[in-house]
Amino acid sequence: MPTRHALLAALAAAFWGLNIVAIHQSLEHFPPLFLGGLRFLLLAVPAVLFVPWPGVRVRHLLGFGLGTGTLQFVGLYLGMAAGFPAGLASLVLTCAAPLTVLLGALMLRERVTGRAAAGVGLALVGLGVAGSVRGGLDGWGPFLLVLLGALGWALGNLASRRAMPERPLALVLWMSVVPPVPMLGLSLMVEGPEEIAEAVSGSSSWEAVPAWAGLVYTVLVGSLVAPTIWAWLLRRHPAGAVAPFSMLVPVVGFFAAWLALGERPAGLEILGGALVVAGVLWGSARRRPVVS
Repeated sequence: MPTRHALLAALAAAFWGLNIVAIHQSLEHFPPLFLGGLRFLLLAVPAVLFVPWPGVRVRHLLGFGLGTGTLQFVGLYLGMAAGFPAGLASLVLTCAAPLTVLLGALMLRERVTGRAAAGVGLALVGLGVAGSVRGGLDGWGPFLLVLLGALGWALGNLASRRAMPERPLALVLWMSVVPPVPMLGLSLMVEGPEEIAEAVSGSSSWEAVPAWAGLVYTVLVGSLVAPTIWAWLLRRHPAGAVAPFSMLVPVVGFFAAWLALGERPAGLEILGGALVVAGVLWGSARRRPVVS
């Protein structure tokens, strides 16, 4: 991969890492379920109007939208709103990679190599270490919610794989049509009209500017610019050359949360994070053939 393409991959990962701080800012003002529905509604309208149909089966689009779009962000937003640290949330979401391997073996009967199995095991050990620390500090609820988000991402990955889209970016954008209805419906039932109305009525104040800035960043940069760069790179390079750059996301997320939000992860959380990253990298790397 040329240096400029590697820099683009690192830039996309950095955009996604900063996305977790933007989400935190938006959650300071908007209820989590309403925020998730609003985020995807802002994406769905231009997708339907200007983006051609991705040419996939509707059930695969629904599976992708319910997994990656709905379940992932219901878990992530609720977990963060309940107090789960932003930096650690970006790490737990990384576990979507080993969960995808496990679910692919169980649901699609995909073959799992010994190397991939070892990587999954190491990542899950790291997740257990980090989760045990956070569970002891704040209770297990927020951690399990974010882990549910990672599971949703993994399920969405399987649906996307079954879809086999010729235009991956079009699938990503059309996926945004699915989450608004369930997320806004849940918001009405769980958060209630009064809480939603209070957030909307206060959204024109100066205090709401950081929340709107976070939402704009999430929609434009996290959901459009970064995926466009990623899809462009995947069309020009093997997935194995591009995917490892995604491991920069939790690294950037940790440092961004540290600098912007003052989060200080515990030593065991850092150790657990390192094990997760090492496991994902080890499991996704391909063994080079021996040349005699």
